[in-house]
Amino acid sequence: MTDTLPHRPPAVEDRPDLRSRAGRLLQGSGGALAGLIVLFIVLSLCAPNFLSGRNLVNVVDQVTVIGILALGATAVIITGGIDLSVGSVLALSTMVLGWLSHDGGWPLPLAMLVAVAVGAAAGALNGLGVTMLRLPPFIATLAMMSIARGLANLITDGQQIVGYPEWFYELSSNRYLGFLAVTALLLIVLYVAGWAFLTYRRSGRAIYAIGGGHEVARLAGIRVRSVTTWVYVTAGALAGVGGIVLASRLDSSQPSAGTGYELDVIAAVVIGGASLVGGSGRVTGTIVGVLIIGVLRNGLNLLGVSPFIQQIVIGLVIALAVAIDVLRRRRA
Repeated sequence: MTDTLPHRPPAVEDRPDLRSRAGRLLQGSGGALAGLIVLFIVLSLCAPNFLSGRNLVNVVDQVTVIGILALGATAVIITGGIDLSVGSVLALSTMVLGWLSHDGGWPLPLAMLVAVAVGAAAGALNGLGVTMLRLPPFIATLAMMSIARGLANLITDGQQIVGYPEWFYELSSNRYLGFLAVTALLLIVLYVAGWAFLTYRRSGRAIYAIGGGHEVARLAGIRVRSVTTWVYVTAGALAGVGGIVLASRLDSSQPSAGTGYELDVIAAVVIGGASLVGGSGRVTGTIVGVLIIGVLRNGLNLLGVSPFIQQIVIGLVIALAVAIDVLRRRRA
């Protein structure tokens, strides 16, 4: 008589359990989700009023602009590039918005379109500098950072523009379902679109291929220069959108807007699991990284930590995220 071992049905054996699903989710975001959960628990215990509904809504508002910029930066970093100009391009776009609508007498919706177009044009110059002039992305976008910031100040001689129509301010102040403003809804829509594009579109997969190796991507039939340029154009256009959102939140346009945003944006993308050498990164990881930056800053503010110390903490977080990426690659 032959003994046979019992087997589970294939349908049960092949079905992924909750642990494996959670493991894939944590791996896809570079472990950032676990870090966000730990950070949330710690601040819930240590920071006063952290869990209040009003404060959580405030966190969502605070990360909206950085989140929009980080979405464009994700694609740039996946290609192996970097964009240091997003904060300055945001400032230029928001000043163009204010100048056209206040001094130029343009209808505000049309001024908003022009502001996004200005951001896209700045991104196009970044992309052409990288692809046509063969400038390192660091140098090309560093130059644009200086140029855009100078233009933002030149438009009004360094003066801010105050006062927008009530409906424009209400885009970021009116709450739907108790917490969701139009600007926050815009962030969600953009991230869903970005996730779908990078996941399912051929052009989205081409971005990963370029980050894996420009020459290999070219031999595979990918138009490396064109795709790379459009990635920078998109990042610039999203910086323009971010400028509009910031103007709505502040009810003003300021030439100093976006100062230091580059650090937070790069930090969010890297913390979310993207590699600075290119070829890897996820939109889902980026939004987790954005939330980590927002929750961390919010919690430190509630704890009364100095802004200067906050800069040190963010820098240490970036260094840790990059070190983890390097170790992961060495093991691979």
